[in-house]
Amino acid sequence: MPFLREHKRCALWAGCGVGKTVVAMFIVDMLNMLGESQGPTLVAAPPRVARDTWPDDAAKWDQFRHLRIRHIGGDQYERSRILRGPEADIYTVGYTQLPWLVEYYMDKWPFKQVIADESEGLKGFRLKKGTIRAHAFARVAHTLTTRWINLTAYPSPNGLKDLWGQTWFLDRGERLGFTYGAFTDRWFKTNPYTRKVAPQEYADEQIHDRLRDICLTLDAKDYFDLHEPRVTPIIVKLPLAARAIYKTLQKELFAKLENGDEIEVFNQASLTGKCLQLANGAVYTEHPAWSEVHREKIEALESIVSESGSASILVAYEFLSDRDRIKKTFPDAVYLAEAAGLAAFKSGAAQIGIAHAGSLGYGTDGLQNACHTLVRFAHGWNLGQRLQMLERIGPMRQLQAGFNRVVQVYNIICENTLDEDVIARDDSKCSVQDALLAAMKRSQ
Repeated sequence: MPFLREHKRCALWAGCGVGKTVVAMFIVDMLNMLGESQGPTLVAAPPRVARDTWPDDAAKWDQFRHLRIRHIGGDQYERSRILRGPEADIYTVGYTQLPWLVEYYMDKWPFKQVIADESEGLKGFRLKKGTIRAHAFARVAHTLTTRWINLTAYPSPNGLKDLWGQTWFLDRGERLGFTYGAFTDRWFKTNPYTRKVAPQEYADEQIHDRLRDICLTLDAKDYFDLHEPRVTPIIVKLPLAARAIYKTLQKELFAKLENGDEIEVFNQASLTGKCLQLANGAVYTEHPAWSEVHREKIEALESIVSESGSASILVAYEFLSDRDRIKKTFPDAVYLAEAAGLAAFKSGAAQIGIAHAGSLGYGTDGLQNACHTLVRFAHGWNLGQRLQMLERIGPMRQLQAGFNRVVQVYNIICENTLDEDVIARDDSKCSVQDALLAAMKRSQ
């Protein structure tokens, strides 16, 4: 792809299944053949992607099977042994191991080409604060690395503020500001009463313009006839007793359940969590103990399962109490966080797979062969995780598996609760990201 060759520091934004990994391998291979590479390429990625996705994708394509790919994993002795061994074309490493890798090489850093896969993992970078792994990576990003590619499907899952950290690794702050503070001062405003931070009215257009020359979007819908997921809200209502508990907790930060258990919160974050738990039907009294308050969502899930016949269903939970209640209702359901459960669901041996969105994202493949229905039993604030989970069985994955079928998404929403706020906030974040991705498209 000319764009990635011509731009030594750039970003490729493409949805799951579009082929970001293959495109990146093609660029690495081409640079090697043309003599433009300066040694091995480092791929930093979430652990599962680094360990499995890159080696597995290379094995799928005859043209890339000659690439020597080695994963820098294991304990520090195993990692050292791998780095001292025969040189590879591509080394992959999980983001969590970056501080160790930078310390291992220091000024002898050998990777002149770096690919940051799922680059939103770098969004927490700050010059003075932020994640340890991003700070470690920043030490070599500009002084010892000449080529840098950010790969992601979701560059701004939580809004425009996610962009500064990722972009800093491309241009050292040239486009969006040399510090995070400069970035937010220029394009964001703070409500003096609520202290909430929101983009200025002109932020979208100006930020898009500044990123357009180094960011490229590939949208599968421009190349394939994809069916949009069919999203169906399933509305349930709190029973009167549960509604009274919900309102009391919101007002007094304390409430007593019908069984005598008490719940108390001391800050807004804790209140938010308790309200979401109550909406789901069970609330923690003193972790790990919880009490069931109602079964409205459980009964809604039972209806969906009953109407689906024997079709496989992926169920998303948020709290362990949700997971345990779902498992009690459907004893044959499997946990996808467990290898045996994941294998059973992929093979079609289990009809219901239960998973948290945070555990079923990067690097998970094969679910589309058995399933095209997602039920969100509960709702969390992390839009990136929610989108990643959907993509595991999404339209592009269905197409790759040879299916011409619509992905079904059921959102079980408790009326007049925080569920509605989460859905509304996710929708607004999605529109911000959609506008950003559309702005980075260009003719190929």
